[in-house]
Amino acid sequence: MTVPGDALAGDVPPAEAKRILPPFVFLGTLVAMGALYQLAPGPELVPAPWNQVGWVPFGLAVALAFHIKFRFDRLGTPIRPFETSTALVTDGPFAISRNPVYLGMVVGLAGIGVVLGTAMPLVVVPAFVWIIQRRYVAVEERMLEDAFGDAYRAYKSRVRRWL
Repeated sequence: MTVPGDALAGDVPPAEAKRILPPFVFLGTLVAMGALYQLAPGPELVPAPWNQVGWVPFGLAVALAFHIKFRFDRLGTPIRPFETSTALVTDGPFAISRNPVYLGMVVGLAGIGVVLGTAMPLVVVPAFVWIIQRRYVAVEERMLEDAFGDAYRAYKSRVRRWL
């Protein structure tokens, strides 16, 4: 639920970015992947039955999201973007990535790409990363730096944004 220290030019201000929450961007990306699979699947990359292995990363991503949600609830800090955080979480998945929820979403999308087994559905995954980076991560990291100051900057220097 955190991100980099250097702001990106053209970041969307919090009021604008609130319109669509990340899970809806994730679901929209899944719909786009399904549409591409139906309309223009491209070459087969992962034939059946091997494509079913894609359910593993998807399931792990869902489990990670629930784990983090329950952890934030226990700490009394919001998981919803753009709400003021009351605790800086730096352990567990956050010791590996400053954005494990978003990283999990990317892993889940890649898993569904494997399940679909063709090339074209995967082209939307980089677009998802770009949208999440610009509309959410960059804004959230500024908010966390404002809220936690040196503690967040020290965390940011130890832990990479994505992986």
